[in-house]
Formats: sequence, structure tokens, C-alpha cells
Amino acid sequence: MIVAFRDRLARLLGRHPADMQVAALCLDEQTGQVLLVTSRGTGRWIVPKGWPMAGRSLAEAAGQEAWEEAGVRGRIAPAEIGRYRYDKDQDRGFAIPIEVRVFPLYVDRLEPQFPESQERLRRWFAPEEAARLVAETGLKQILRRLPAAAQRPPPA
Repeated sequence: MIVAFRDRLARLLGRHPADMQVAALCLDEQTGQVLLVTSRGTGRWIVPKGWPMAGRSLAEAAGQEAWEEAGVRGRIAPAEIGRYRYDKDQDRGFAIPIEVRVFPLYVDRLEPQFPESQERLRRWFAPEEAARLVAETGLKQILRRLPAAAQRPPPA
């Protein structure tokens, strides 16, 4: 509610809409579990996410983030399964609103070495437990409705 009020006020004052990031919700088809990683700054549990990338679709960029942050290899679905918002802290002491578009990624394997393997932990959780661990309300909602939202994996 506070985020919605702040966004309406920002539009009235002429500020642009929230910036966008993409995220991969990494899923184990066999168990229904989701993979979370720790953030580099605070060590909170999060899903792999980052900025859109030139020359890649939003889903492909989310897949790249899953590789860099969690060592995931798998099949990313082209359609998002939800969106959530959060405030991204900036080095200069303020935060900017971010809207995150979430794409399901069906994990084929986890590589032991990946670009951020020395900076993050990764762990599998049941969706309900993952929802309790993440901070963002919108991400909690996506995780809680996961069985209905995940649909079928894309063909290999």
C-alpha cells in the first residue's frame, strides 16, 4: 500500500515509472522445490535477478542471471509468471523503486563453479518455506501460488 501511494505521488510530481529487472524462479520439476541464493550485500535469501541485457529477451536475461548468480543450467520459459516490486538501495544513501518480472526456469543441473560461486550460497526450498524466507511481499505471493503459476516446462 505504501509502495502504491509512493508511486502515485511520484507520477504526480513527474518522476518516471519504476526501473525494471528480470528474475529467474529456478524450479526442480521432480520435487517442486525452488532454488534461492543469498544476496551479496546482506546475505538475504533472494531469486537470481538483474537488469535486462541488450540483444537478449527478458527471459534470456533472467536465464543468464541464474547462471551468473546460482550456476543454474536449464530451460527458461518465455512468459513471465508474475511481477513484484522492491526498493533497491543505492550507494548514495537512497533507494529506487524496481519492478521485477519473474520467469520460471526448469533446472537441468547445477554447476559447482559459476561466476559468483565465491560470493553466494544457494539452497533448495519448498515454495512455502521459500515464501517465508524472502523479504519482498510480491515475491512471497508468487511463491505461494507457484503450483498454479508454474504451468508446464518448455520443451528441451
